[in-house]
Amino acid sequence: MTTPPEDCPRIVRRQASDTTIQTRGMERFPGVTPNTVGASRLWMGYVTAAPNEKGPPHHHGEAETGVYVLKGRLRVYFGEGFTEFVEAEPGDFIWVPPHVHHIEENPYDELYEAVLVRSPDNIVVNLGE
Repeated sequence: MTTPPEDCPRIVRRQASDTTIQTRGMERFPGVTPNTVGASRLWMGYVTAAPNEKGPPHHHGEAETGVYVLKGRLRVYFGEGFTEFVEAEPGDFIWVPPHVHHIEENPYDELYEAVLVRSPDNIVVNLGE
């Protein structure tokens, strides 16, 4: 008996042409997504943040966001006036709850790289500056 294709594990190769730039200074490379494998409740990819770059205020709608930092450091500003922040470094995990307004910044001279997971999808709602 042959396993139906929808029940088989799959490999998704990263391609530079598949990047999404939804937040200034950040590139998101889709991996496991509805478009690549038919995922219905998960978006997973690789993200970079350029050195000395600060994105605009945004949130991720109903999506929960999980990040695993591979290289560099990232600040995530939140709270009233975006005056509070957390800073993650390689080996750290970041979790951003749904609908939380925040700003991501790489205030350092080194490229930031991470694995990014969102559920149910890669929702990005930019709020303006």
